[in-house]
Amino acid sequence: MSSSLSLLAHLRPRVRARVRPSTIRCFIISQHLHSDASSVAETFLSRFQSLGPQTRMQTIDANQLQLLTLTLNRPTLFPGAPSLSNGAPAPQSAVPVPPGYHLAYFTPAFMESELGSDGTDASYNPDVPFTRRMWAGGEVLWPRLNGKPNPLRVGQDVLETTRVLSAQSKVVKKTGEDMIVVGVEKEFANEHGVSIIDRRNWVFRKALPVPSASTPSSAPPSSSTSHIATPNPTSSVISTEGNTYTRTLMQTPVTLFRFSALTFNPHKIHYSLPWARDVEGHKDIVVHGPLNLISILDLWRDTRQNFVDSTLVIPERITYRATSPLYAGEEYRIVLEEGESTKVEIIRPGGVVAMKAEIQ
Repeated sequence: MSSSLSLLAHLRPRVRARVRPSTIRCFIISQHLHSDASSVAETFLSRFQSLGPQTRMQTIDANQLQLLTLTLNRPTLFPGAPSLSNGAPAPQSAVPVPPGYHLAYFTPAFMESELGSDGTDASYNPDVPFTRRMWAGGEVLWPRLNGKPNPLRVGQDVLETTRVLSAQSKVVKKTGEDMIVVGVEKEFANEHGVSIIDRRNWVFRKALPVPSASTPSSAPPSSSTSHIATPNPTSSVISTEGNTYTRTLMQTPVTLFRFSALTFNPHKIHYSLPWARDVEGHKDIVVHGPLNLISILDLWRDTRQNFVDSTLVIPERITYRATSPLYAGEEYRIVLEEGESTKVEIIRPGGVVAMKAEIQ
């Protein structure tokens, strides 16, 4: 009560009469929640800064590269390269890894008992209750070495160095919900030096209550047509109008399952319809943010197939931001517009933008 009186004492008389006690209580509770989010963010950042950079070494495996290419419904790694389908051999040693494909390497390695309730690995989670993770966006840079890219190649031993850059408490504009945005940098270096700098922004929101098995679904069942095993449209089809290139895609549950398996991503929104629908409130299983990033980069390099060496078509930088979820069975468009820099949008049905990117 004393805190409420103190707040009222600072209000003008004509305003004081219009302020309800419930409004004051909501304000005080909201301020307390924001303070908690700030405290959790500060504790998280302090903990990881004291730990310092985390490193691990991995060999770029040809089998992983082959399986990712097929998961993306691309029969070959580069134009004119041998087919990778139907028992074909994996890419040979020293073959470069296309931009974005590094996401199939250095995957999380944890036992199921170490995962969060939503299936995500908790290695970079803030303290409870901020454990509900989403991939919000970031940027990837490919540094030049003597003016040329330094791609990761099959057979190389690569060092990954992970640093936590930031942790900030913020508020979801639409709902007023507290969240924590964590910035992480992953640097990948081969024997020639740094090949990729990958900065990712993860959003952590409060964990949702998990309904019991007897709790009825709060959302209507998704249309079964979204789960028919219809193949993705061939990834080679690009429509062109002036300096704008468009590719139409649809991700099936099979593709999402295979991508989750390859990236060892156990986040339940990507394969468990009951979890995605009944717990997280989605209408269907969700397309991975990293998969959307790779799809953008694939379209970008496919528009540059007339380069002398298509295996080294690698941008200098991409920035991207997820704005709306994509779902299995939805047909969507990736629209790339060339200019001083390349602007890209992934557009959902109804014209909703799911991801924005800029490539240099």
